[in-house]
Parts: sequence; C-alpha cells; structure tokens
Amino acid sequence: MKKVKDLLILLPTFGILIFFGLYVYSASLYPGGSQADVKSVGFDWFNNLWCNLMREKAINGVENPARPISIFAVVVLGSSLIIFFFQFAKFFVESRYWQNIIRTTGILSMVSAAFIFTKYHDVMTTFLSICGLFGILSIIRTLHINKMTFFTISGIVCLIVIGLNNLFYYDERFIDYLPVVQQIDFILVLSWTIGLNLKMINKNVLQQNT
Repeated sequence: MKKVKDLLILLPTFGILIFFGLYVYSASLYPGGSQADVKSVGFDWFNNLWCNLMREKAINGVENPARPISIFAVVVLGSSLIIFFFQFAKFFVESRYWQNIIRTTGILSMVSAAFIFTKYHDVMTTFLSICGLFGILSIIRTLHINKMTFFTISGIVCLIVIGLNNLFYYDERFIDYLPVVQQIDFILVLSWTIGLNLKMINKNVLQQNT
C-alpha cells in the first residue's frame, strides 16, 4: 500500500519524463524550417522553438505531423504540474491562504499553457508567465520558510532563467538566443520540479510517522 501511495505522489515526475519523451519524438517528426533558415530540414535544437512543433504547417510550409504529439505533450505536462502544485501545497504549506495561492496560480498557468498552440498564443504566453511567476515565488517563499536552502537557491536560478526567456521572447534583439534559453529553461525548471516531487516521498513518510 505504501509503494502505491509513493507511486501516486510521483505522478508529476512520471508526467514530466513522458513529456520529455514526447518532446523528442515530436521533434523527430518536424519537417523543417526555423527562424535561422526557412528551408532547413528537421527540428534544429538551436534555432527552433517548442511552439514551432505545434504549428499546423512547419515553417518551411510543409504539413506538420508533429502537431498532435506536441499538443498532447503539453496536456500531459500541464496536468502533471497541476498535480504537483496541489501536492506541494499539501506537503509543505500550512497556511490555507498560501495553499490556495499556489494551487490557483498553478491551475491558471497550466490552463493557459494548454492554449499556446491557438491564435491566442501571445496572450496565453503572457498570462502563463505572470501566473507562473506568482506560483514559483510562492513556492520559493515556502522553501525558504522550511529552510530548504538548495531548492530555494535553485528556484531563484530558475526564476532568473524564466526572466531571460521572457526578455528574449519580447525583445527581438535577442530572438536568436531564445531557442537555446528555452531548452535550458525546460531542463532547469522541470528538473527542479522533479527534485521537489522526490522530496515529497520523505515528507510523506515523516507525516505518517507523526
């Protein structure tokens, strides 16, 4: 029974790993075209953005078979992170007010992420960034209160990278660097999330023994 509960706690980690697998698979299906070379073939990890995979047609004008897989990947990731926000609030936050803040910002940010493949991409991206900022700040605050120094510092690093990602997205002077920063953003933030998810196992054991 304990192992089953531990597996349920780790649902966000499983979801993130599935997302990474779907990301790589959908990238392998992408016909081609990037901001650096419209006629390029395949997905260029240094010049293509994640949202390129969700286009109906690739940048080179060819029908894009990666679209359904990448959209499904976003749904998997969003669902996994919503579970994570709820679990984090349960295991680490005592205040009902801050629990609601974390859960609400988590839901709003992930729901908006599910619509970034639509014509409202720019609006949803902005909304996602704002809600995600408040959500992560709330988590960092909780980590600091719980004296989880490593995760507090790494969370701040994640915030800095997210800030750079948004700066490069909105300022065309840095657009050439955006794909690389986006990859770093994904790896850092999702690795941080997995680390916190694993800490929940220990927290669950402590709560059961008290």
